[in-house]
Amino acid sequence: MTQEAKIDARARDLWWFRKNVPCLEACPVKTDAGRYVQLIAEGRFAEAYRVARSPNPIASICGHACGAPCEDACRRGKLDAPISIRALKRFVNEQYGPESLSNINLGAILAGDMAGGSTTPGHGEMLPKAGRDDKVAVIGAGPAGIACAHDLALMGYKVTVFEAQPHPGGMLRYGIPTYRLPREVIDKQVEEVEGLGVEFRYETPLKPGFGIEEIQRLGYRATFIAVGASRGRQIQLEGGEADGVINAIDYLFNINRGYRLGVGKKVVVVGGGLVAIDAARTAVRAMLPSLAMPPDEESAVAAGTMRVALDAAREAARRGALEVVVVSLESEREMPAMRSAQGREEIQEAREEGVSLLPGWGPRRVIVQGGRVSGLELVRCVRAYDESGRFRPQFDESERRTLAAETVILAIGQAPDLSFVTPRDGLEVTPAGTLRIDPVTLATSRPGVFAGGDAAFPPGLLITAAAQGKLAARSIHAYLTGQALGSPRMHVEIEELPTDSYARPPRYEQLARAIPVVPLARRSGITEIELRYSDEEARTQGERCLYCHIHPIYDGSKCILCNRCVDICPEHCLHFALTDDLKEADLAASVTTPAQGSGSVFLYDEDICIRCGLCAIRCPTSAIMMERFRFEER
Repeated sequence: MTQEAKIDARARDLWWFRKNVPCLEACPVKTDAGRYVQLIAEGRFAEAYRVARSPNPIASICGHACGAPCEDACRRGKLDAPISIRALKRFVNEQYGPESLSNINLGAILAGDMAGGSTTPGHGEMLPKAGRDDKVAVIGAGPAGIACAHDLALMGYKVTVFEAQPHPGGMLRYGIPTYRLPREVIDKQVEEVEGLGVEFRYETPLKPGFGIEEIQRLGYRATFIAVGASRGRQIQLEGGEADGVINAIDYLFNINRGYRLGVGKKVVVVGGGLVAIDAARTAVRAMLPSLAMPPDEESAVAAGTMRVALDAAREAARRGALEVVVVSLESEREMPAMRSAQGREEIQEAREEGVSLLPGWGPRRVIVQGGRVSGLELVRCVRAYDESGRFRPQFDESERRTLAAETVILAIGQAPDLSFVTPRDGLEVTPAGTLRIDPVTLATSRPGVFAGGDAAFPPGLLITAAAQGKLAARSIHAYLTGQALGSPRMHVEIEELPTDSYARPPRYEQLARAIPVVPLARRSGITEIELRYSDEEARTQGERCLYCHIHPIYDGSKCILCNRCVDICPEHCLHFALTDDLKEADLAASVTTPAQGSGSVFLYDEDICIRCGLCAIRCPTSAIMMERFRFEER
């Protein structure tokens, strides 16, 4: 056999097993999502919550609004659809989290002292330590700020969070619609952090005269800036100053503060990300009440009559009386919102609610009549990205079209508001409008000042911002103690599963992904779209997990080369080969060497294995065992 034709096989080390739990690897805070999904499948809900909550200070928030990179990485998604990890997180949060009625103490949760769950090693290390005298300021009560304050409090620091708005959450509260993230969930999550001793000061924005310099004069030895991306980016567009042209961030911000903004019956949203979809779905909801009945009549009618009126309004929307169109430069497949499982579901729900997509078009000019928007002229975008993958739109000016519009909402990007930064603060700002930082420590150009989230990085997932808040807490601790910034240690447990009792649920490979939602005819206003699983539904969805933590482990010294494991494997992911046919020679642990001739090697394709365990059950010499690998950062 030529070298080119030889099999490319490699021995597996412990790190390989860790990297091949894709949901864990994809999570910015390294939540072992597969582990808590499996515990839910087994009905061990309290333990599942502890696994979900321990590494994640905003687990309750994530259960409603996380971008869920774990789902995008889920191996089940390669077969049909990913595990509904975020919805399952919400399920256990609502039983044991701060929004639940159980009132379980956070320290007890982290220590593992909960009914129905055994203590997990390492969680006790997260209990608040003895108080320290050092004071730390956190600027911004968004996901990065909440996470940083939470972890610093657990380390024993005195933390004060300065928030410009009257309530916590930052862009979680003022950027994400209520129908996706109920405000009481944010409040309960923050109450949990306050219970650790963190002080929140609201309506206290940084500004010239009260900035970083003044914060440090108040005795705060370190500061973390996490102000978030609260400003929408602008584009030069003819007619863009007309009444009726608004920025998506401003639109959502005002709606989420309780202001009613009239948008008319024809709305065009420009953008291809989740902010654009949020703005479009919010616009649909803003339109519907105006078609139901006058406000002074609402209190005089029964709830059933109101629902009939709203149903009629929705039917009018579906028949064309209302129009909300999302225009994107990218093709539908390339739209940023389509890159995640959450985004694809949001787009599907938006379509059900009457939102139309018009991909492959870009705004050319706003058509203005009497100083107000009357339409938007578009030009065909033939390509949004160049050969190297860079965003570089190309247009065909010969192909244009016009959409009637009473409102044009621009959702073309976000930026942080750094107007509080003055020259004496000594903070460097990048050309992109973010704070310049050391990417390893998040330290800014001023000693003792750190930055993360959208203040230092392009806008991203809220769980990514939380991970940066956790990193900032470790960096601040290292700075204040004079220690080097260490890395979390990975703790590994390996459990051998009894072959005689190992089994997977019946037809688990055939179960379909399902998330319960409010019926279309009942969606209105701030009503949350997703519903909570019942216990049975949650267990069924958990059973869809392919158990990437479990692997068939082969002992070549016991193998008699009967080939029964290969014969019974339903996915054909096992087979034997001669060592002479392999490119990689260092495979001693997997090699069976007969008295004469070349050795043979056991080959295992992890990507297609469904962990059915039939290979171990069929093996007459117990040369194959099913083993579970558990990983935890400490």
